[in-house]
Amino acid sequence: MRGTSARGFERETGRRGLPATFRVAIIVVLCLGFVFSGGFLVFATHVGRLETPSDPGSADAIIVLTGGFARLDAAVQLLQEGRGQRLLISGVNPVARPLDIQRATGANEDLFACCVDIDRDALDTIGNAAESAKWLEQNAFRSAIVVTNNYHMPRSLLEMSHALQNARLTPYPVVTNRLDGGQWLASRNALRVLFTEYTKYLAALARTTVMPSRSGDVPAVIVEAGAGNGPVER
Repeated sequence: MRGTSARGFERETGRRGLPATFRVAIIVVLCLGFVFSGGFLVFATHVGRLETPSDPGSADAIIVLTGGFARLDAAVQLLQEGRGQRLLISGVNPVARPLDIQRATGANEDLFACCVDIDRDALDTIGNAAESAKWLEQNAFRSAIVVTNNYHMPRSLLEMSHALQNARLTPYPVVTNRLDGGQWLASRNALRVLFTEYTKYLAALARTTVMPSRSGDVPAVIVEAGAGNGPVER
């Protein structure tokens, strides 16, 4: 009797299958996983194809987000070339002295003294964007070259576009390690950096979608290097 009952229960369970809500949940999880993985592939491929422009054109100002001397060196070089009137170094460690930064980059002392501003308040990319917006408004600048690493550029531009008003942004990605051609697939460190940055980008995208932008009807515009990077007309 027990054997017959067990077989009957198995046949009944087999006919009914998994609960409908459980099946739907599995499908949703699989779809979300597919979208997340596909998005990461697109993100990594995009970052891998970013190159440092040979001619970024010119803008009212230059903004560099701290995170490595390669970024600072690139930004100071742009300032020395006259690509912008002033340079904002955003997110500087409070203990770092301007003289230390000037010497580390090899910048001209007079140029550094006259045309470089240092932001020590920004603690993250959101802060970088907020402080950059204040600085641009205070100086009546309406176009800027944004300098940061290639993997950090998508999130930086997203936050900048959300915080800035009536500005034109030219990305200047600094490439320290080549990631084009799919090299990131063979590098555990590159995969880790890209995956971390991708999850942060998704979080920033969700937050900026929900939160209202300061830009209103005149949002920041992102242009390619050399694509007429002049002041934004009102």
